[in-house]
Amino acid sequence: MDKYLVLGLMSGTSLDGLDIAACEYTYDDKWHFKILHSTTIPYSPFWKNQLTTAYHTEPANISKIDEEFGIYLGTEAKKFIDQTSLNIELIASHGHTIYHKPNEGITKQIGSGKQIKNITGIPTISNFREQDILLGGQGAPLVPIGDELLFKEYDFVLNLGGFSNISWNKNGVRKACDLSPCNILFNTICSRINIEYDESGKLARQGILIPELYDRWNQFDFFKQSEPKSLGREWFEENYLQDIQSPKYKVNDLLATASAHIADQISIFIINKQSTAFRLLCTGGGSFNKNLIKKIRALAPLDSQLILPEPSLIHHKEALIFGFLGLLRSLNKINILASVTGALKDHCSGDIYS
Repeated sequence: MDKYLVLGLMSGTSLDGLDIAACEYTYDDKWHFKILHSTTIPYSPFWKNQLTTAYHTEPANISKIDEEFGIYLGTEAKKFIDQTSLNIELIASHGHTIYHKPNEGITKQIGSGKQIKNITGIPTISNFREQDILLGGQGAPLVPIGDELLFKEYDFVLNLGGFSNISWNKNGVRKACDLSPCNILFNTICSRINIEYDESGKLARQGILIPELYDRWNQFDFFKQSEPKSLGREWFEENYLQDIQSPKYKVNDLLATASAHIADQISIFIINKQSTAFRLLCTGGGSFNKNLIKKIRALAPLDSQLILPEPSLIHHKEALIFGFLGLLRSLNKINILASVTGALKDHCSGDIYS
């Protein structure tokens, strides 16, 4: 049995912090995994500001932020490895997306893989998305190859991160797409009252739906498009920011409206794919939002199962899977599926620093 120890690094659009997962992957006739150690390191106000505003940065300064964030990632990865005393063979880093405009042929993740390798001394793979864009794909979502090889027993795999995204197997072919904003919407609303997030959806439960926003948000063109499709911060800010910053709306009511909107978009999409009972694995920080989960469950067909796994997998599934994408890249195996991104072909993506 082949065994590999890989460190996965993930920084998502919700800006919860840097997710780090030390994972063991084994292969006999199929792939298996264990998350050995994992953590989330909250971003300092400095880094939260840098990452939030980076896509406004002049192109000439992007390389500077890329290097600086790479140094930060490498430093945190080295601390984690030293503390756990694990013999990590490979680091795979998603970096942080500062802009993603696939229809314009643009995606950019910062966090120099070269700097991570220089600081840790461990071979590092980064920049997973750019090659897919060059091959005519959306550059996203990338996680579904992991869903296909590690979580195939579920009808649907839902991630409630900065954006909600989903993957499923249709007639032996893995499909996936982004569905809606999720934590990026909740957390931006919460920033109006200087809190990080709405714990368990408690504030949303105290709010009242705002019909005019609920109706307008549900009519955005994106929700009518067929997959492959993906979302970025730019789209979110263009469509939601003015509404959620308006003083005419109360925070609790905005959160209640966002909860209903997100649950609706997720449920409508799934039921359009499978109207009978299904098994749905749910991960990502939004899985701890009890109000949102309750709404999604209520809209599911009778006898459906919405499964919440152990907290380490809820928190760190994306870090686990980017570790896996890096491993597949190091083995020169397919790690990006054209059926998911819309690229010209399946391919093996990622820049290697060794």
